[in-house]
Amino acid sequence: MSEGAIVLFSGGQDSATCLAWALRRFARVETVGFAYGQRHGVELDCAAAFRARLPALLPDVAHRLGDAHTLPLEALGALSDTALTREAEIAMRGDGLPNTFVPGRNLVFLTFAAALAYRRGLRHLVAGMCETDYSGYPDCRDDTIKAVQVALNLGMQRRFVIHTPLMWRDKAETWRLAEELGGAALLGAIAEETHSCYLGDRAQRHPWGFGCGACPACGLRARGWDAYSAGRPDKDEE
Repeated sequence: MSEGAIVLFSGGQDSATCLAWALRRFARVETVGFAYGQRHGVELDCAAAFRARLPALLPDVAHRLGDAHTLPLEALGALSDTALTREAEIAMRGDGLPNTFVPGRNLVFLTFAAALAYRRGLRHLVAGMCETDYSGYPDCRDDTIKAVQVALNLGMQRRFVIHTPLMWRDKAETWRLAEELGGAALLGAIAEETHSCYLGDRAQRHPWGFGCGACPACGLRARGWDAYSAGRPDKDEE
């Protein structure tokens, strides 16, 4: 496709996979990350490290990778009384949502990404939201994303298209997609360089990457890796 895209790139597994997906589909791909006072701010460092490895990982499409942007959104963290923006124990709330839910986060992210895309002349927004295998966040649901797309197009008088390539994939399928996009090298880089752990733990290394191993984000990533590994042919059969 000859058009350009901007990828909402946190430095996590999902957004890294989406970045590889976008590079295989769009002529120019920029990234945007958000600093909103998250406890796991190390993810932004991981984003930069992963981007730096892309030319070696995807040499055939690396020339399509454009500028990286990081937008400061500290007000979002200041407004949020959650375990993702405060030193608090991670737990389930009475309404069934984890207390890591930051109200409005993805709505704000998509709005700022669209405003940036407007200025940069980019029509496509690529994001890693998923409602198949996730923590129950309502702003990750397909209906939410479709509604945001309508609002952005009306409010900015543009024809933005929001792509969510992981929306109907579980975490095992996300690992599998990464392998399809870039082989073992990309798969290994996502495990090694990206970050999902809500506590920002980069000290403990697991087969699926770094993390505390106990928070909801680590649990999702670990279960997905185990399911992916269980369904993968052993090396002697490949």
